Amino acid sequence: MKKQRNMILTVAIETELYDILGVSVTATEVEIKKAYRKKAKDLHPNPNDPKAIQNFQEMAAAYEILSDPHSRAAYDSMGIAGVDGRGEDGGPSMDDVFQQFFGAGAGSAHFGFDFGPGMEFGFDGARTRARDEVIPYEVTLEDLYNGKNVKMNMEKEVECPTCRGSGGKPGVKSKQCVKCEGKGSIFVQTAIGPGKLGTSRQKCQECDGRGEKIREKDRCKKCKGERTVKEKARQEIFVEKGMSHGQRIVLAGAGDQEPGLPPGDVIFLLKMQPHETFERSGNDLLTTVQITLSEALLGFDRILITHLDGRGIKVASPPNKVIKPQQTIILRGEGMPTYKTPDVKGDLYIILEIEMPSDHFMRSINITALQALLPPKRIDPVPEPVIVDSAHYEEADMAEVRERAFPASSDFFDHASRAQFGDGDDDDEDAWEDEDDDGEEPECRTQ
Repeated sequence: MKKQRNMILTVAIETELYDILGVSVTATEVEIKKAYRKKAKDLHPNPNDPKAIQNFQEMAAAYEILSDPHSRAAYDSMGIAGVDGRGEDGGPSMDDVFQQFFGAGAGSAHFGFDFGPGMEFGFDGARTRARDEVIPYEVTLEDLYNGKNVKMNMEKEVECPTCRGSGGKPGVKSKQCVKCEGKGSIFVQTAIGPGKLGTSRQKCQECDGRGEKIREKDRCKKCKGERTVKEKARQEIFVEKGMSHGQRIVLAGAGDQEPGLPPGDVIFLLKMQPHETFERSGNDLLTTVQITLSEALLGFDRILITHLDGRGIKVASPPNKVIKPQQTIILRGEGMPTYKTPDVKGDLYIILEIEMPSDHFMRSINITALQALLPPKRIDPVPEPVIVDSAHYEEADMAEVRERAFPASSDFFDHASRAQFGDGDDDDEDAWEDEDDDGEEPECRTQ
């Protein structure tokens, strides 16, 4: 029975909080606490320096999230959006998260933070542009190897041309919202952890965050007071060679518009589908190829695989080279293209599995003649054990014993490192390099 192998790819969506504390994403709780204490001492703010206060609050909020196992797990999985519980498709800003930890009541200072796509808040806490839209986009390994142009029809919100974004009929003026007093948001207390309460800012539901309202009879007939209308647009994205799972393609200004604000961005989040033949680790590829017992003993010179661009890859084994089960060879420069420098490619690792002859084949040949050609059978150990029991021969499936045939450590494929699959053998021919390793082999799928 063929062994089914799987590769685990771990991709960090966001690392900003780790960067703020100056630690790696694999840092322990002790390392995070140590880094926090050092940062707190170095960044102790001057009350008269707004920038110093901002840096200190960033650092303290990062520690609050990463020091709690539950919030850290949520952040590692889905970024800041996971901490707030909203998922990938519309997370909060860092400004919102920091306000939860430090509070933001009347007279409190508001700080703005910019950590990339989706963070559209200014220094005073007010939004400086419309919200971004994050769209998960599935790609194949072939798409990431060869590159791909994608054209699509999209629908977005644009400023209503009739009322020019006012939401009302000509000459009608809106009135200030009573609930939020024209601010568009209100402050509420929420639980942010065991025994912890924080003050967060939320959009006013009465005015939908606008700070003002228009009576229904005075609303624009085209947009019904919404101030924006839907518009179809043709967009094109380019999946570049060497891009990876979790990478983002940003269409700047292609998102929804809001009156008085620049439009947001459309962000395509690449989701790589599992491949039937190849596994990817950084810029390296890994696959498994079946060879016959004759090829293992006598060598081969044939096309081993069909690559992701349709090319056949022909490989010849060295003369008089006996191939062992699970032996690994490396084809230099046949891996994934490097992002932005596609002419530079990683390596392709091939695990050779030996296909044994069938029972039918063995019945059709001269066993005596074959036995004369093969090495002799092993004999019983000398001296023999004092007690020898005979056991019944019965075939079984290893899946009944353990879930995976060759378990690897949980972080085996976390880093794009050539050492994952072996260091190569520089003594063999250029087209053939053995990767002999007495340890456990990486997991893959068979071709």
